[in-house]
Amino acid sequence: MKGADSFLETLDQRGLPPLRGGRPPAEGFRASVVSRDLGPLRLTELVTPQGECFRDARSVRAADSELWQVEVVARGQVRAEQGGSTAVLGATDLVLIDPVRPVRFASSATTHVTVLMPRHLLRLGADDAARLTGVRIPGDRGPGALVSSLVRDMARSLDGFRAHEADRSAAAVIELIAVALSARLGDARPVADEVLRTRIIGFIEARLSDRDLTPAKVAAAHHVSVRRLHKLFQDQPLTVAALIRRRRLERCRADLTARQHSTIAAVAAGWGFTDPAHFSRLFKATYGYSPGAHVSNECAQMVKGSTARPGEDGG
Repeated sequence: MKGADSFLETLDQRGLPPLRGGRPPAEGFRASVVSRDLGPLRLTELVTPQGECFRDARSVRAADSELWQVEVVARGQVRAEQGGSTAVLGATDLVLIDPVRPVRFASSATTHVTVLMPRHLLRLGADDAARLTGVRIPGDRGPGALVSSLVRDMARSLDGFRAHEADRSAAAVIELIAVALSARLGDARPVADEVLRTRIIGFIEARLSDRDLTPAKVAAAHHVSVRRLHKLFQDQPLTVAALIRRRRLERCRADLTARQHSTIAAVAAGWGFTDPAHFSRLFKATYGYSPGAHVSNECAQMVKGSTARPGEDGG
């Protein structure tokens, strides 16, 4: 399959929660999709090139509120961000995704399997779900390894099931997924540092537009030293300063995508970047293209969409 837009349309046609594409690879886009059903389960194996995609609040469909989504990586590496959690997944790893919440994926060239299941069959409480979404589940040991191996094999070997056999087999798979999630939940019980770190991340999210937001200010607000603050984040993917910078850049890119502001400088200033040139350099270093190129690309997509013939845009 050629073309990122065609690929995303195919995913929608196969019943997968909708995604929007990021910047396509320079050498072109080639991907493949294979979907199989097992009773109430839908398994979709996707072979994709390096790239990014995301789902925002505008993309959510009401029907997806009835589903849970589990991603299992067979080859390559996937970074999944949802609910304030970031899961960096290698081959065999898996992650639980809520289809009705914003999510962002960035990956190398990968093969992975998306499993969709009715939400009521997994029997996952709201509090536990909030703590599990976007969290890496190792696929090389324990219940996660069993789920990972089974799902990767099932994606291409679901022929010959009679209806009652498919339903019973699906129930067994869902139960195994529930066991893997329960085991991960036991590993992830909050300790004092995790509670404080979660509180700090929420504080940062709420104050990203504050130009004076610094690690020192964050530390003071939580009555800890800067040294203690840095130690809290020493085993995290980003330092406190890098987290602030990354989340500001993400907010800027979202605003530029939505075209809600008249100038790039206004967007940057609104999220704490006082120097437009510095902002432009950070943006390009992070995403591989300038803010101006991003705006131009979004405008081009809008013009293309507005000139589509009836029916071509899903209407």
